[in-house]
Amino acid sequence: MSYSAQNIRNVCLLGHGGNGKTSLAESMLYLTGGIDRLGKVSDGNTVSDYDPEESKRQISISTSILPVEYDGCKINVLDTPGYFDFSGEVMEALQAADAAVIVCSAKSGMSVGAEKAWKYCADRKLPRILYVSKTDEDNADYNAAFASMREHLGKNVAPIVAPIWDADKKVIGIIDVLQKRAFEFGDKGQRMEIDVPEDKLPVLDELYDALKESVAETSEAMMDKYFAGEDFSYAEMIQGLRQGVKDLSLFPVVCGSAYTGLGTRMLLDTIIELLPNPLEGRPLMGENASGEVDEFVAAPGALPAAFVWKTVSDQYGKYSYIKVLSGSIKPDMPMVNARTGETEKLGRLYQIRGKKAEEVKELQCGDIGAVGKMEKLRTGDTLCDPRKVVRIEPIPFPEPCYSVAVAPRAKGQEDKIASGLTRLGEEDLTFHWINNAETRQMVISGTGDMQMDVLVSRLKSRFAVDAELSDPRVAYREKIRKKVEVQGRHKKQTGGHGQFGDVWMRFEPGEQEDLEFCVEVVGGAVPKNYFPAVEKGMREAVVHGVLAGYPVVNLKATLFDGSYHPVDSSEMAFKTAVQLAYKAGMPQASPVLLEPIGELKVSIPDSYMGDVIGDLNKRRGRVLGMTPDGEGGQIVEAEVPMAEMGRYAIDLRSMTQSRGSFTFHFIRYEEAPPAAQEKAIEAAKAMAELDA
Repeated sequence: MSYSAQNIRNVCLLGHGGNGKTSLAESMLYLTGGIDRLGKVSDGNTVSDYDPEESKRQISISTSILPVEYDGCKINVLDTPGYFDFSGEVMEALQAADAAVIVCSAKSGMSVGAEKAWKYCADRKLPRILYVSKTDEDNADYNAAFASMREHLGKNVAPIVAPIWDADKKVIGIIDVLQKRAFEFGDKGQRMEIDVPEDKLPVLDELYDALKESVAETSEAMMDKYFAGEDFSYAEMIQGLRQGVKDLSLFPVVCGSAYTGLGTRMLLDTIIELLPNPLEGRPLMGENASGEVDEFVAAPGALPAAFVWKTVSDQYGKYSYIKVLSGSIKPDMPMVNARTGETEKLGRLYQIRGKKAEEVKELQCGDIGAVGKMEKLRTGDTLCDPRKVVRIEPIPFPEPCYSVAVAPRAKGQEDKIASGLTRLGEEDLTFHWINNAETRQMVISGTGDMQMDVLVSRLKSRFAVDAELSDPRVAYREKIRKKVEVQGRHKKQTGGHGQFGDVWMRFEPGEQEDLEFCVEVVGGAVPKNYFPAVEKGMREAVVHGVLAGYPVVNLKATLFDGSYHPVDSSEMAFKTAVQLAYKAGMPQASPVLLEPIGELKVSIPDSYMGDVIGDLNKRRGRVLGMTPDGEGGQIVEAEVPMAEMGRYAIDLRSMTQSRGSFTFHFIRYEEAPPAAQEKAIEAAKAMAELDA
């Protein structure tokens, strides 16, 4: 069935891992007839968590699309992961959604994941409602959960649904505050209206009055009516609440239980009545052919345009998940990829529900679907009508902050790993990988250890390559601190022509990072035609230092004397001679190890300042200063050796309960302290023995 933009809602479920987002999405599908059996995360049979890795770990790893048809509307529910290693999936969903439902547990209230979700929405000015899950479970406390929301988010959070308890504190139903009605629920989620319990009438009146006050603040006319003591009609209440949600001055709170269906229907009603449709949602920014940036306003009758917000590659092919921003699109329609400028014919179009793809003939403005087998399309691309090419703003993915080395367990499978990572990189843009020639390792950088673990599992299941992870090696440098003069003499007689090369070299600290090669030979002691061979020999030699085999920097090498043989001298002989001089002279020139230093910026709440600074001191970090971030936290700036930062992403999460974040970039090399040099030299020797 095709829906117009006015009857579509694109909503992402956000919140901490384990708070019940996937179960809530399953409940929505079940109560609306989308599925005939209620799956459970613990059983690994939910529509949303269909990937084998998700079933095995019992967590969401990627965002799933779950279209729910209810009351003449289509709600595209985007179920996002709650674990922070998969925050890139959340960023993608936020780009496609027009509103959010932030799920908090009645057991834990406003958790870290909910705090982060709130901040993501606030940064994007995204309308949102809050859903308190698991209200009927043991140890649940709706009042405490709601109090924690008020404490963190202020008085703009307004409950439009409240639970009903029996004498044993067990939740048996809910109150619809707007309509002043109460419901209890049967075994299969069906709701039956009941009288509002006597002891809940004062609570209902209090909540309703608070809602009236919130509605009054949405317009002057409403305010006048409120102060005149007049009551609002249901339609006026809905209109005022809808305006408050749109203006971000009001955030309704709903509650329930996914497994029993308690509150699910109320949530669906709230989504349809209070959240914006795609035409009312936050417009994305777009850049036109002239380089001008402006809001891209969704319009059903305009030229077609669609944004690729996610890519999925599996054994059946590649799906590009798209949101239609304007007009409508059909298969075989020619559209321009704004990134490449190339015109491509659209492939088949699909409506996605979990892992199932149902082919459709058209996708309307505001709807979310997928286009199949378009190999050149990437996440973040904009498809446009050739008459109006606009490139939509990119998705703000988090910077990689955690690196590991990956290698095959069986030798010779490096190419298979590279091929697999390239394919997986089409789906997940939050990691990147390089072949580091200097450390002879393939290094993956991403958001955390769980993401890396999943990547290794997918390499095995999808590409049949068994890989293992290890700590990445640090790329040190070596330099000398004093000047030495040394002879390198190579003489070999082998019958016939021999080999003879003789050089006197001066090695001293230089100004530039690259080798500075100079010649001060007088009187033809070394013929000019051998100068290039001497320089080449030096450049090959400085690739490996004498301390730990790391490249030598800031070296000035001067050829100032030598001798030659008219018959036995050759370029190879002089090249060998200078390398002998290098090996003999460098240990005498007071060599030292240089370590890479990075610039660290850590964003943390004030309460964690002591722990974070104490930890940086243990890592040999130098704290340069602290700056308020304008949101009640601090940004700590420091310089830290890269050798001490291997597990920082994991340790910072542990120290700050996942509230901290950081960026880290290389800035320079500097001399390592003696203990660090000794440790690095020992590690390099052990690695050399292993590689031998």
